[in-house]
Amino acid sequence: MKAVLDIAPAWSRRRSAPFRAILTTATRASIIRSRTFTCGPDHIRHPEPIDGRSGARYPLHGSFSSHPARDVVLSGGGDDTECRASVDVTLADGGKARLDRHWRINGTTGEVSLADTVNNTGTTAFPAFLMYHMNLGAKHFDDGVRLEGAMLDGGGFPWAFGEGDGGVFCVPAGKGGWAEVRLGPIAAIGGKTLVVRFRTDTLPFLQVWRNQAAPAHVLGIEPVSHRWEPRARLAERGEFVDLAPGESREYGLSFAFV
Repeated sequence: MKAVLDIAPAWSRRRSAPFRAILTTATRASIIRSRTFTCGPDHIRHPEPIDGRSGARYPLHGSFSSHPARDVVLSGGGDDTECRASVDVTLADGGKARLDRHWRINGTTGEVSLADTVNNTGTTAFPAFLMYHMNLGAKHFDDGVRLEGAMLDGGGFPWAFGEGDGGVFCVPAGKGGWAEVRLGPIAAIGGKTLVVRFRTDTLPFLQVWRNQAAPAHVLGIEPVSHRWEPRARLAERGEFVDLAPGESREYGLSFAFV
């Protein structure tokens, strides 16, 4: 397995779920083709300069990409399946980190859950960032599909928000406990709704974007650690969360079709 142990196709109530990870090159038939991957742990979103290093930049989506998982352990009990692994990461500024991952699929409910711990294994502190990047094939959504959640204006709105072929927003999702956002009902999969839940103590924002400019037809749901602003502005706000050597930070996500 490669690429930070992001997930391959999952099943919900014996239906193929619409997630295809970057760790697999196989193309599998599913109702909605998409993928989910993890951004961080030192940067998210688009490249930006690294302070104090002339010409150096944080890469797109951060330093996680392409780092292989090690010590991968699969286990199961009944219909449930679990997978644990660690990922050693070299950061863009030369620092070191380790991601400890724990995936679990509930065979009864179809819920997929993820518990992540980012550890600073280097000798200098770094500001921790993380975003779960979930892409969904929007060509299968009709006008009845809605985004709903307590963090959204009015509690929700149609999935094709905004004007024209695209749009993006990032809103506060909470300051503790778990937040929930729902997408559905999706007629193409029997009227089921995708329910995404995430920890807001370390992922206090929700970013959502869409792109319907041909040939793209994508909706992205992204629980995220920081608001949608440049690093310099986040630093001015005092919103960096520095991890000292030996310190760690935990994140959590789950999703299911109900």
